[in-house]
Amino acid sequence: MLPDLPLEPVPPGTPGSRVADAAPELQTKARAFASALLGGVEMETGEPVLLHADGACRILSAIGADAQSQAAAYLSQAATQLAKPEEQLTKAFGRELAVLAMESRKLVDVFRVARGVSEQETAQEAAHHQELMRRLLLAFSQDLRVVMLRLASRLQSLRYYAGCDRQPTTEFTQESLEVYAPLANRLGLWSLKWEIEDLAFRFAQPQAYARIARWLEQHGAQREALIAEAGQQLRLALAEQGHRAQISGRSKHIYSIWRKMQGKSLGIDEVMDLLALRIIVPSVDACYAALSTVHSLWTPVDTEYDDYIAKPKPNGYQSLHTVVHGPGNAPIEIQIRTQEMHDHAEQGFAAHWAYKEAGVQGYRGVLAASEYDAKIALARQLLSLQRELVERGMPVHTDPSSSSAAKLFDDRIYVLTPQARIVELASGSTPVDFAYAVHTDMGHRCRGARVDGALVPLTTPLRSGQTVDIVVAKQGGPSRDWLNPELGFLQTQRARAKVRAWFNAQVIEQTLTSGRAQVEKLLQREGKTGVNLQELAAGLGFRSPEQLFERVGSDALSLRQIETHLRGQDASHPTEAGIDLPLKPPKPQQHAGVLVVGVDALLTQLAKCCKPAPPDAICGFVTRGRGVSVHRVDCPNARNLTRQHPERVIPVTWGVRSNTVYPVDLIVEASDRQGLLRDISEVFSKEKINVIGVQTQSRGDVAHMLFTVELLGLEGLQHALGMLRDVKGVRRAARR
Repeated sequence: MLPDLPLEPVPPGTPGSRVADAAPELQTKARAFASALLGGVEMETGEPVLLHADGACRILSAIGADAQSQAAAYLSQAATQLAKPEEQLTKAFGRELAVLAMESRKLVDVFRVARGVSEQETAQEAAHHQELMRRLLLAFSQDLRVVMLRLASRLQSLRYYAGCDRQPTTEFTQESLEVYAPLANRLGLWSLKWEIEDLAFRFAQPQAYARIARWLEQHGAQREALIAEAGQQLRLALAEQGHRAQISGRSKHIYSIWRKMQGKSLGIDEVMDLLALRIIVPSVDACYAALSTVHSLWTPVDTEYDDYIAKPKPNGYQSLHTVVHGPGNAPIEIQIRTQEMHDHAEQGFAAHWAYKEAGVQGYRGVLAASEYDAKIALARQLLSLQRELVERGMPVHTDPSSSSAAKLFDDRIYVLTPQARIVELASGSTPVDFAYAVHTDMGHRCRGARVDGALVPLTTPLRSGQTVDIVVAKQGGPSRDWLNPELGFLQTQRARAKVRAWFNAQVIEQTLTSGRAQVEKLLQREGKTGVNLQELAAGLGFRSPEQLFERVGSDALSLRQIETHLRGQDASHPTEAGIDLPLKPPKPQQHAGVLVVGVDALLTQLAKCCKPAPPDAICGFVTRGRGVSVHRVDCPNARNLTRQHPERVIPVTWGVRSNTVYPVDLIVEASDRQGLLRDISEVFSKEKINVIGVQTQSRGDVAHMLFTVELLGLEGLQHALGMLRDVKGVRRAARR
């Protein structure tokens, strides 16, 4: 990405100098306060703390930070030597500066805990942890100036290592490259990003760094002269043709050169964009006119042209890219865009920080044009505004409680496990939400929580940077109180779904246990304890014994049917010829309910397994002692009974319709969400359908629901099912 570095001389009075002019009084007071406390105190790196604060303050001044940020560079270090730091700093410097210093100090402590990455982690897990650390930096900071303080402190530590020729730890170097430099890039702090990358790369791969540095040193003056000459030639050519344009240029820094060499397997002399110019013009037509001027001035490289204006990138990025052989036949990359395209690329959704972070390994799970992208864009704008105010000599006052920066990332929090793993949660999440996010079983057995070492209620809202340790029971499950939103135990839909799934599983387990006990008792009574349960289930039309037990336990299958099946298989038992039922020629009856053809006043009952209702096609089956069981003709149980005992099948039909209501089972599958059951219930209410039974079970993010409703008939059923399918998240609604 090209920085906006004008080729013209920089006018006197840069932002850094103006800040320095505005800061001395406050900075001097803060330094004097800190020096009395920090004499002889050293950083973990071995650098004297006061000298470290001096260096961080100079860096902040150079990037246009305000006077309070520079003073906080001293006070955040002094806070470690105070008994009551926030109270004492507030008394001496005011609440705003005290909060800024304390936030920076807290972030140092949190990062020290979160820093460790297990050697057993995969590359993908490590990359995810680093991304969460970057997000933690932003989410933890109520004031974006805290992030600037941390970036300046890290750069100063790298400068110290380079100055004293000491080697930092591998962990320190990797964190600089993978966390701090990408964060500076996201926030548009280019000078910090480049220097952090180059210094960290120097320690990470000293041989590669030295090789590229020697080459650049040999060609450095020539490169700077070439970019200046190319910019001047282009400016004159555009002016001659009446084009207004802003031109900026740069020479690629060492780490960026190495990454391009690795990504495209190039030698250093093959990298096409070591030198680059950017042209910003007023309109799209002017973009193509400027391109024509560039190509008429220098010879283009045919394979290095991209028109992202006609065909924007998926994230909306637009620009013309070309490479030409410039002065001295040196390859120069040129980008041409409008100011609007430039703003969108640098601060909008097209800001391709994710691409720049990807290196040779891809995006690492960070998607461009995401909601997080929008937050990064706004953060850039806020930092730019703060620096603009400083440049104009205006004070920057930030109330953390009402700051736009504080609200930017307040929809997510980042908390730590005792093992220093970062867990991302929705804002307002509780220790129970945290437990379920770590592991479902931990959530089920959660009985208490320690936050930063102190026991807290399970309804306590967590905050970014806290360390949470869950107290678990050896066994047991969640409380039903957790599902009560008024009690505040759970805030995330994912955790609620897991709690509901646990209770649904308990209901299913109880049903299976009851069904198994009933079947085993029947087998003992019939002297069939040695029967193969799988064969018994298959004989009754079920895939497994568990499915048979579930149907028996839920009263969807009667023990009489199992008994009949067993006796039908045993020749020692009487056959159906022993059932003396007077079958007569068909003689339709006109009474209400079910009409049994050819049998007068015979007891009938609707089968629970298929719940027939008018005008379903139905058939009857003669049972032992309970009359005729009426099934739908497409019922698996009916087909199985018909195949095994055709002599017991009896024709039936519906009689004269009355006000009799019939139970019908409806199946609904939907994406689980809060309010789903309420929305479905509203459909039943509007359709004036009475619900007499509900069973729900969640598997993952999918809710499976079984509703038993009462209907006069099936005429309005399709309309009701259609309305159910229109409910948000419903994937399937059908009769069982």
